[in-house]
Amino acid sequence: MKRTRSESMADNRGKLIAAARKAFADKGFADASMDALTAEAGLTRGALYHNFGDKRGLFAAVVDQIDTEMAGRAKARGVAAGEGWDALLAEGATYIEMALDPEVQRIVLLDGPAVLGDPSGWPSQNSCLQVTREAVEDLMSDGILKPVDPEAAARLISGAALNAAMWIAASSEPESVLPRAQEAFRALVEGLLARPVAG
Repeated sequence: MKRTRSESMADNRGKLIAAARKAFADKGFADASMDALTAEAGLTRGALYHNFGDKRGLFAAVVDQIDTEMAGRAKARGVAAGEGWDALLAEGATYIEMALDPEVQRIVLLDGPAVLGDPSGWPSQNSCLQVTREAVEDLMSDGILKPVDPEAAARLISGAALNAAMWIAASSEPESVLPRAQEAFRALVEGLLARPVAG
């Protein structure tokens, strides 16, 4: 059965993203060769330009894919931790922990901001922020969190997790930074609680 044009384009996009993901993880954005990765995908530079515009466009698609996967992993850990407050803490801690993953480190946390600018403007980060805001609003309506501005609280929680992850990624000793970052993240977020956590 003959594939439609849209199926063929989706397949090409998938091949390019997979090849680029490997190239950007192995070599970094600056040193990844477009000729090498298009050859790896079995496609031409023309296919890359048609689907993504340029190398930066392809990189943005890779970052979006990985960042979306990270959000899914954090959400799954949150669900496993329970509901409400426990879920919110587990999601943040998981996001920070993912900074130990070499692919996440290189592509999302180090090259991502350098190439794409402020992560708060990335579509994937905005969707994470929206989910965090909804969780914060629910916790406020249940009286668990102080009645502060929910968008401000969500932005500060998300920003703290992202900056902790970026600190770990940039560190020469990420394994030793992780527990310090997670402990400080938890202490910061607990400051939003309406009542102190029982010892």
